[in-house]
Amino acid sequence: MNIFTILLIQPLTSGLILFYKILGGNLGLAIIGFSLFLRIILNPLTKPYMESMKKMKEFTPQLDRLKLKYKNDKQGLLKAQADFYKEKGINPGAGCLPYVIQIIILIALFNVFISALSVNTDGVAKLNKLLYPPLRFANEQKLNTRFLYLDVTKPDSFSFPGVPFKIPGLILILSALAQFVSAKMSAPLISAEESVAKKTKDKTDDIQVSMQQSMIYTFPLFTLVFGLNFPSGLALYWLLFSLFQIWQQYTTSGWGGLTPWLKKFDLIKS
Repeated sequence: MNIFTILLIQPLTSGLILFYKILGGNLGLAIIGFSLFLRIILNPLTKPYMESMKKMKEFTPQLDRLKLKYKNDKQGLLKAQADFYKEKGINPGAGCLPYVIQIIILIALFNVFISALSVNTDGVAKLNKLLYPPLRFANEQKLNTRFLYLDVTKPDSFSFPGVPFKIPGLILILSALAQFVSAKMSAPLISAEESVAKKTKDKTDDIQVSMQQSMIYTFPLFTLVFGLNFPSGLALYWLLFSLFQIWQQYTTSGWGGLTPWLKKFDLIKS
């Protein structure tokens, strides 16, 4: 085993199977329980990043004025921003390292779920190699992979006669929708950057804003497209991850870009 497997994939796989055995031998329930457990543990890593984003949003008008003032002076802008951050006690890099660590853990989890969710095709021998000895299964043992209407080892999709493409299932659709909601909640910051980009001559600002705007729609779309070919257990995990992200964003900075929609349908008060 390489160091990545020993330090991350092996303990995470063992943790997932521990929840499988605690929660009555259902892999779908194990994914839910283990995912929530991980999000709670990782919350201290994510919180500094969310707090940093909140502060940056609060001072967006002042930062926008600096961008306009130094729109033709990149070096002057960098110095002015550094002085502003120092004056306000803001560390733009706060939470970046924990956020990178979280991304690494997500990559490891992807490998964990791929390994765990292949048990009914590859058998448990491959899975046992990633488990600590007390958690290993007998070679002839089968895992219970049924959850609601899903087999979590297979894609959440349906095929119909005469339809040349697969139709995404409910969990996959909800995971893409939750990702869209999470991205939309950050829209005020993007809108502010867009107004500044229109007033500056530097095309780099326009490109950056365009990429941020497109990600609101493209990432959920990618979730749907790629989810049609991945085990539905991954879609279930991604749904839980996105819902937790929404909750974190709400507790940190409110509904953000969703506010106009929610007011339009009288879901929140003006």
